[in-house]
Amino acid sequence: MRRPPSPAALRSWARRADAGRLRARLPGLALWLLLCVPPLCTLDDPSGPRRWATLAGFPLLALAVLVRRRAPLVAVAVPVVPSLVLSVQLFTGAYALALAVLGYLAGVRPARARPALWFFTGLALAGVPVCALVARTLWPWFTFLLALLLNVVLPWLLGRYRRQYGELVRTGWRLADRMEREQQAVADRTRLRERARIAGDMHDSLGHELALIALRAGALELDPGLDADRRAAAGELRAAAGAAAERLREIIGVLRTDNKGAPRRPADGSVAGLVARARASGMTVTLEQPGGDAAGLPGMTGPAVHRLVQEALTNAAKHAPGAAVRVRIERAEGQLRVTVTNAAPPPGPAPAAVSGGSGLVGLDERVRLAGGALHTGPAPDGGFTVTAHLPLAGGPLTGSDAAPQPTAAARELDRARRQVRRRLRQTVAVPLAVTAALLVLMGAFALVSTDWTVLDRAHYDRLRPGMPRTQVAGLVPFFRLDEPPAGTPAPPRGWSCAYYGVDADTDAAYELCFADGRLVRKAVVHRRDR
Repeated sequence: MRRPPSPAALRSWARRADAGRLRARLPGLALWLLLCVPPLCTLDDPSGPRRWATLAGFPLLALAVLVRRRAPLVAVAVPVVPSLVLSVQLFTGAYALALAVLGYLAGVRPARARPALWFFTGLALAGVPVCALVARTLWPWFTFLLALLLNVVLPWLLGRYRRQYGELVRTGWRLADRMEREQQAVADRTRLRERARIAGDMHDSLGHELALIALRAGALELDPGLDADRRAAAGELRAAAGAAAERLREIIGVLRTDNKGAPRRPADGSVAGLVARARASGMTVTLEQPGGDAAGLPGMTGPAVHRLVQEALTNAAKHAPGAAVRVRIERAEGQLRVTVTNAAPPPGPAPAAVSGGSGLVGLDERVRLAGGALHTGPAPDGGFTVTAHLPLAGGPLTGSDAAPQPTAAARELDRARRQVRRRLRQTVAVPLAVTAALLVLMGAFALVSTDWTVLDRAHYDRLRPGMPRTQVAGLVPFFRLDEPPAGTPAPPRGWSCAYYGVDADTDAAYELCFADGRLVRKAVVHRRDR
């Protein structure tokens, strides 16, 4: 009976557990302290709501750091709120670092890009009403988009590229480990083949000697010069030599690589029998034979067809349980084309299939020895296809069908490399394309926005100092100029001024200044050199 742990041991375990939890939290704490440095440096600058927005950033950044692993997009959205409070253009010195770092971490964590793209699109569209209602002009929205692109989307793309590169490195190590196992398997198979070859040599030499012994014993059995007892002993020796030769043939036949004495297939070795047994086990299998039953095939073609269908059904049952499988065997131009296609597995959890990666390798060797060519790969609908071209008249196929196919490891590594190259092109091309589209949109908006900010002269004449701001809003356009004409003096302290165009062809503007919610000054200002 085990003794319960002592209090000292319990305290030691508790201390180690606390130390482990502390070490696990140290990276998050360090990240939070780093992100809090820019807001802390700008804390003495803002006043009023801007100061409260900066102060609220410290607990919000702590929340973003806490959820950065489980909900990375939520972590990106958290610092966006105080950034918009400080500036509708999104780019602020207080939270620029937080947006870039959290955007990068969001690119590293999730595997799918679609949720992030929807998030960025929604954030860009949400900037339109924010800029229109707060700034009464859409020009800050273009700065908003540029800040979103450079400060959030670009770090996210870099994180995606970093994640893809890490997957490439892991794929390379996994393939190296598989190649090492395959080399070990090849060495083992080589030793087994050598042993089988030695066994074959033993069978040939010893069988020959035993045959000679049996022959000499038979001659002695028939020798009339010997008495009956000696002839009987010679007969027993001949029978023993024959039995030993037969026993040697049975034992060595098991070790020979060609297995000529053993059956290659079960009693019902037809493809139809394979399909029937697969259906009986619960698989959905369809067999199509437009050219008739695949019987009477020459040489090694028949066993190769049986082996191909058997291996393909086995792989479909392991890697796509519940998916429908179609087996098609057709004859055309002196060739036999065998295609086994399984559909994509049904949605839902499925047990992970353990595969040594040697089934298709052995199948490719079997088809090659039969004079054919094997093609394997994913289907467009998400399934998998195994196709073999086999000769009907004997002899190997000619042309491109017999070309050697790349190994599964080479295909997997090439696919990982293509993904990394595509991610790198996206990291460079997406910001450039979005920037070009943004410049085109800004040019088009500059052509049409002038008319949206022109204040009618009659409405301007109806404005009187002292009018409430709400009454003034009914006489002026919804949009206003984003900045006054160059050289316009700054308004007095406590005043807020809005500027509207006089017409589309002059640099003059109407200036309306407000204080305490009422119009205190209206004037026409012109561009002047500072």
